[in-house]
Amino acid sequence: MAIGNSEIAHRVADWLPITAVVVIAVAVVVAVVGAAVLVLRKDSGGAVDAFRNRMGRGLLIGLDILIAADIIETVTLEPTIENIAGLGVLVVIRTFLSWAIFLEIEERWPWQSPVGRHRADRDNAPGSGPDRTSR
Repeated sequence: MAIGNSEIAHRVADWLPITAVVVIAVAVVVAVVGAAVLVLRKDSGGAVDAFRNRMGRGLLIGLDILIAADIIETVTLEPTIENIAGLGVLVVIRTFLSWAIFLEIEERWPWQSPVGRHRADRDNAPGSGPDRTSR
């Protein structure tokens, strides 16, 4: 039993994984070029961080697109118990990968506040608030 317009669903389910691969490939190129530019500017530490951030964000977007493709394919084209169970396993695996990539990029759990974004951190940061050193 197919749900919705199966022709459109087939086309979307076929193209989304290709889109995910293109997104990941572009992220690799952007990350490598960006890191190379920073290395040429003698900022190798910044190059590593920039590479990790750009690469990780591209991977996250690609994984999200792959999850969307799996959901569309499973639910709209072939909603059998076996396919839905397989979808559940794929979503769990890809969600775990997404969390691991997020931890690698942000170096914190998603529910933790980003470092430096607390109100107290912003208020006590150099250059924020009145200059008390001139008294």
